[in-house]
Amino acid sequence: MATTSDFNGKWALVTGASSGIGVALARELAGRSAKLILTARRVDRMEALAAELRRQGTDVRVIPADLSDPAAPEQLYAATEGAGIAVEILINNAGLGQYGAFSESLVEQELAQVRVNCEAVVRLSRLFVPRMVERGRGWVLVLASTASFQPLPYFTTYAATKVFDRFFAEGLAAEVGRFGVKVTALCPGPTESEFFDVAKASVFKARGVQTAEVVARKGIDALARGQRTILPSLDGKLIAFLVRFVPVGWITRLVEKAARPKAN
Repeated sequence: MATTSDFNGKWALVTGASSGIGVALARELAGRSAKLILTARRVDRMEALAAELRRQGTDVRVIPADLSDPAAPEQLYAATEGAGIAVEILINNAGLGQYGAFSESLVEQELAQVRVNCEAVVRLSRLFVPRMVERGRGWVLVLASTASFQPLPYFTTYAATKVFDRFFAEGLAAEVGRFGVKVTALCPGPTESEFFDVAKASVFKARGVQTAEVVARKGIDALARGQRTILPSLDGKLIAFLVRFVPVGWITRLVEKAARPKAN
Protein backbone atom coordinates (compact mmCIF):
# COMPACT_ATOMS: atom_id res chain seq x y z
CA MET A 1 0.00 0.00 0.00
CA ALA A 2 1.35 3.42 -0.98
CA THR A 3 1.83 5.86 1.87
CA THR A 4 2.69 9.51 2.37
CA SER A 5 6.31 8.51 2.95
CA ASP A 6 6.65 7.48 -0.72
CA PHE A 7 7.06 11.17 -1.64
CA ASN A 8 9.27 12.11 1.31
CA GLY A 9 12.31 14.10 0.15
CA LYS A 10 11.65 13.57 -3.56
CA TRP A 11 11.61 16.43 -6.07
CA ALA A 12 8.27 17.14 -7.72
CA LEU A 13 7.96 19.38 -10.78
CA VAL A 14 4.52 21.04 -10.86
CA THR A 15 3.49 22.89 -14.01
CA GLY A 16 0.80 25.55 -13.93
CA ALA A 17 1.75 26.17 -10.29
CA SER A 18 0.51 29.75 -10.04
CA SER A 19 -3.21 29.16 -9.50
CA GLY A 20 -6.07 26.73 -9.00
CA ILE A 21 -5.41 23.02 -9.01
CA GLY A 22 -1.69 23.59 -9.58
CA VAL A 23 -1.35 25.50 -6.31
CA ALA A 24 -3.43 22.89 -4.49
CA LEU A 25 -1.29 20.06 -5.89
CA ALA A 26 1.88 21.84 -4.78
CA ARG A 27 0.50 22.27 -1.26
CA GLU A 28 -0.65 18.65 -1.16
CA LEU A 29 2.78 17.36 -2.16
CA ALA A 30 4.47 19.68 0.32
CA GLY A 31 2.21 18.23 3.00
CA ARG A 32 3.60 14.81 2.07
CA SER A 33 7.20 16.05 2.50
CA ALA A 34 8.07 16.33 -1.18
CA LYS A 35 10.47 19.01 -2.41
CA LEU A 36 8.99 21.28 -5.05
CA ILE A 37 9.92 22.87 -8.35
CA LEU A 38 7.19 25.31 -9.34
CA THR A 39 6.79 26.46 -12.92
CA ALA A 40 4.30 28.77 -14.63
CA ARG A 41 4.30 32.19 -16.27
CA ARG A 42 3.26 34.34 -13.29
CA VAL A 43 6.39 34.64 -11.21
CA ASP A 44 4.90 36.82 -8.46
CA ARG A 45 2.27 34.22 -7.62
CA MET A 46 4.78 31.38 -7.59
CA GLU A 47 7.13 33.33 -5.36
CA ALA A 48 4.27 33.97 -2.93
CA LEU A 49 3.44 30.26 -2.87
CA ALA A 50 7.10 29.34 -2.52
CA ALA A 51 7.45 31.69 0.47
CA GLU A 52 4.39 30.12 2.09
CA LEU A 53 5.72 26.59 1.63
CA ARG A 54 9.24 27.48 2.74
CA ARG A 55 7.83 28.81 6.01
CA GLN A 56 6.43 25.32 6.51
CA GLY A 57 9.85 23.76 5.95
CA THR A 58 9.52 22.74 2.29
CA ASP A 59 12.47 23.03 -0.10
CA VAL A 60 11.09 25.00 -3.08
CA ARG A 61 12.54 26.31 -6.32
CA VAL A 62 10.79 28.55 -8.84
CA ILE A 63 11.49 28.30 -12.58
CA PRO A 64 9.38 30.62 -14.77
CA ALA A 65 8.31 29.06 -18.08
CA ASP A 66 5.66 29.47 -20.76
CA LEU A 67 4.70 25.99 -21.96
CA SER A 68 3.18 27.38 -25.15
CA ASP A 69 6.84 27.83 -26.17
CA PRO A 70 8.14 24.52 -27.60
CA ALA A 71 11.56 25.29 -26.10
CA ALA A 72 10.24 25.52 -22.52
CA PRO A 73 10.30 21.78 -21.67
CA GLU A 74 13.97 21.48 -22.63
CA GLN A 75 14.73 24.56 -20.54
CA LEU A 76 12.96 23.03 -17.54
CA TYR A 77 14.85 19.79 -18.02
CA ALA A 78 18.19 21.62 -18.23
CA ALA A 79 17.41 23.54 -15.02
CA THR A 80 16.51 20.36 -13.12
CA GLU A 81 17.85 17.00 -14.28
CA GLY A 82 20.56 18.80 -16.23
CA ALA A 83 21.63 20.57 -13.02
CA GLY A 84 21.68 17.37 -10.97
CA ILE A 85 18.15 17.57 -9.53
CA ALA A 86 16.41 14.23 -9.98
CA VAL A 87 12.73 14.89 -10.73
CA GLU A 88 10.91 11.80 -9.50
CA ILE A 89 7.39 13.27 -9.54
CA LEU A 90 6.15 15.02 -12.69
CA ILE A 91 2.84 16.88 -12.38
CA ASN A 92 1.58 17.83 -15.85
CA ASN A 93 -1.04 20.27 -14.64
CA ALA A 94 -0.72 23.34 -16.89
CA GLY A 95 -3.66 23.76 -19.24
CA LEU A 96 -5.68 26.22 -21.32
CA GLY A 97 -9.29 26.34 -22.41
CA GLN A 98 -11.42 28.63 -24.54
CA TYR A 99 -15.22 28.77 -24.67
CA GLY A 100 -17.08 29.86 -27.77
CA ALA A 101 -17.99 28.93 -31.32
CA PHE A 102 -15.01 27.32 -33.02
CA SER A 103 -15.83 29.04 -36.33
CA GLU A 104 -15.52 32.44 -34.67
CA SER A 105 -12.52 31.86 -32.40
CA LEU A 106 -8.97 33.05 -32.95
CA VAL A 107 -6.96 30.19 -34.42
CA GLU A 108 -4.04 31.05 -32.13
CA GLN A 109 -6.25 30.43 -29.10
CA GLU A 110 -7.18 27.00 -30.43
CA LEU A 111 -3.59 26.06 -31.26
CA ALA A 112 -2.31 27.29 -27.89
CA GLN A 113 -4.57 24.76 -26.21
CA VAL A 114 -3.03 21.97 -28.27
CA ARG A 115 0.50 23.18 -27.54
CA VAL A 116 0.05 23.45 -23.78
CA ASN A 117 -2.47 20.68 -23.10
CA CYS A 118 -0.93 18.09 -25.44
CA GLU A 119 2.46 18.94 -26.90
CA ALA A 120 3.98 20.18 -23.65
CA VAL A 121 2.72 17.08 -21.80
CA VAL A 122 4.40 14.82 -24.35
CA ARG A 123 7.64 16.81 -24.42
CA LEU A 124 7.97 16.95 -20.63
CA SER A 125 7.08 13.31 -20.19
CA ARG A 126 9.53 12.24 -22.90
CA LEU A 127 12.29 14.16 -21.14
CA PHE A 128 11.68 13.03 -17.56
CA VAL A 129 10.14 9.55 -17.83
CA PRO A 130 13.27 7.85 -19.24
CA ARG A 131 15.20 8.94 -16.14
CA MET A 132 12.44 7.49 -13.96
CA VAL A 133 12.62 4.21 -15.86
CA GLU A 134 16.39 4.12 -15.34
CA ARG A 135 15.97 4.70 -11.60
CA GLY A 136 13.17 2.12 -11.35
CA ARG A 137 10.88 4.60 -9.63
CA GLY A 138 8.74 7.60 -10.49
CA TRP A 139 5.31 9.17 -10.62
CA VAL A 140 3.56 11.12 -13.39
CA LEU A 141 0.23 12.88 -12.97
CA VAL A 142 -1.56 14.16 -16.08
CA LEU A 143 -4.47 16.59 -15.73
CA ALA A 144 -7.24 15.32 -17.94
CA SER A 145 -10.91 16.14 -17.28
CA THR A 146 -14.42 14.75 -17.23
CA ALA A 147 -14.53 16.54 -20.61
CA SER A 148 -12.44 13.64 -21.92
CA PHE A 149 -15.42 11.28 -21.82
CA GLN A 150 -17.65 12.99 -24.41
CA PRO A 151 -17.47 15.80 -27.00
CA LEU A 152 -18.05 19.26 -25.54
CA PRO A 153 -19.52 21.73 -28.05
CA TYR A 154 -18.22 25.30 -27.67
CA PHE A 155 -15.32 23.88 -25.68
CA THR A 156 -14.47 21.65 -28.62
CA THR A 157 -10.69 21.90 -28.79
CA TYR A 158 -10.26 21.81 -25.02
CA ALA A 159 -12.31 18.62 -24.66
CA ALA A 160 -10.39 17.00 -27.51
CA THR A 161 -7.06 17.82 -25.85
CA LYS A 162 -8.28 16.23 -22.64
CA VAL A 163 -9.15 13.01 -24.47
CA PHE A 164 -5.54 13.03 -25.66
CA ASP A 165 -4.29 13.60 -22.11
CA ARG A 166 -6.33 10.75 -20.64
CA PHE A 167 -5.40 8.25 -23.33
CA PHE A 168 -1.76 9.34 -23.21
CA ALA A 169 -1.63 8.80 -19.45
CA GLU A 170 -3.36 5.42 -19.59
CA GLY A 171 -1.17 4.15 -22.42
CA LEU A 172 2.02 5.39 -20.77
CA ALA A 173 0.96 3.82 -17.47
CA ALA A 174 0.70 0.43 -19.17
CA GLU A 175 4.15 0.84 -20.74
CA VAL A 176 6.16 1.93 -17.72
CA GLY A 177 4.38 0.23 -14.84
CA ARG A 178 6.72 -2.77 -14.98
CA PHE A 179 9.65 -0.39 -14.41
CA GLY A 180 8.22 0.97 -11.17
CA VAL A 181 6.81 4.18 -12.68
CA LYS A 182 3.21 5.08 -11.84
CA VAL A 183 1.10 7.25 -14.15
CA THR A 184 -2.32 8.66 -13.29
CA ALA A 185 -4.87 10.63 -15.33
CA LEU A 186 -6.70 13.01 -13.00
CA CYS A 187 -10.14 13.82 -14.43
CA PRO A 188 -11.83 16.56 -12.41
CA GLY A 189 -15.11 18.18 -13.28
CA PRO A 190 -15.73 21.89 -12.67
CA THR A 191 -13.31 23.02 -9.97
CA GLU A 192 -12.94 26.24 -7.98
CA SER A 193 -10.21 28.08 -9.87
CA GLU A 194 -9.65 30.88 -12.37
CA PHE A 195 -9.93 28.43 -15.25
CA PHE A 196 -13.56 29.06 -16.21
CA ASP A 197 -13.22 32.82 -15.83
CA VAL A 198 -10.12 32.92 -18.03
CA ALA A 199 -11.79 30.62 -20.58
CA LYS A 200 -15.02 32.67 -20.37
CA ALA A 201 -16.88 29.43 -19.75
CA SER A 202 -18.92 30.04 -16.60
CA VAL A 203 -21.81 28.16 -18.23
CA PHE A 204 -19.99 24.92 -17.40
CA LYS A 205 -19.96 25.79 -13.68
CA ALA A 206 -23.74 25.79 -13.44
CA ARG A 207 -23.98 22.45 -11.64
CA GLY A 208 -21.53 23.38 -8.92
CA VAL A 209 -17.84 22.89 -8.40
CA GLN A 210 -15.39 20.99 -6.23
CA THR A 211 -12.63 22.71 -4.33
CA ALA A 212 -9.14 22.51 -5.80
CA GLU A 213 -7.96 21.09 -2.48
CA VAL A 214 -10.28 18.09 -2.71
CA VAL A 215 -9.28 17.45 -6.32
CA ALA A 216 -5.59 17.65 -5.43
CA ARG A 217 -5.88 15.36 -2.43
CA LYS A 218 -7.76 12.69 -4.35
CA GLY A 219 -5.39 13.01 -7.31
CA ILE A 220 -2.23 12.60 -5.25
CA ASP A 221 -3.78 9.71 -3.30
CA ALA A 222 -4.51 7.97 -6.62
CA LEU A 223 -1.00 8.67 -7.90
CA ALA A 224 0.56 7.22 -4.76
CA ARG A 225 -1.35 3.96 -5.10
CA GLY A 226 -0.81 3.71 -8.85
CA GLN A 227 -4.43 4.16 -9.92
CA ARG A 228 -4.44 4.88 -13.64
CA THR A 229 -7.56 7.07 -13.81
CA ILE A 230 -9.26 9.00 -11.04
CA LEU A 231 -12.55 10.88 -11.25
CA PRO A 232 -12.68 12.84 -7.99
CA SER A 233 -16.35 13.85 -8.18
CA LEU A 234 -19.55 11.82 -8.09
CA ASP A 235 -20.88 13.73 -11.12
CA GLY A 236 -17.75 12.81 -13.05
CA LYS A 237 -18.12 9.15 -12.21
CA LEU A 238 -21.75 9.30 -13.32
CA ILE A 239 -20.78 10.90 -16.66
CA ALA A 240 -18.12 8.27 -17.30
CA PHE A 241 -20.65 5.54 -16.50
CA LEU A 242 -23.48 6.94 -18.60
CA VAL A 243 -21.44 7.42 -21.77
CA ARG A 244 -20.87 3.67 -21.84
CA PHE A 245 -24.59 3.15 -22.45
CA VAL A 246 -26.10 6.39 -23.81
CA PRO A 247 -25.38 7.30 -27.46
CA VAL A 248 -22.67 9.95 -27.60
CA GLY A 249 -24.52 11.83 -30.35
CA TRP A 250 -27.54 12.22 -28.09
CA ILE A 251 -25.42 13.56 -25.21
CA THR A 252 -23.58 15.93 -27.54
CA ARG A 253 -26.84 17.40 -28.87
CA LEU A 254 -28.05 18.06 -25.32
CA VAL A 255 -24.77 19.69 -24.37
CA GLU A 256 -24.79 21.85 -27.49
CA LYS A 257 -28.21 23.27 -26.64
CA ALA A 258 -27.28 23.89 -23.02
CA ALA A 259 -23.89 25.43 -23.77
CA ARG A 260 -24.74 27.45 -26.89
CA PRO A 261 -23.52 31.05 -26.45
CA LYS A 262 -26.31 33.52 -25.93
CA ALA A 263 -26.86 36.03 -28.74
CA ASN A 264 -25.72 39.55 -27.91
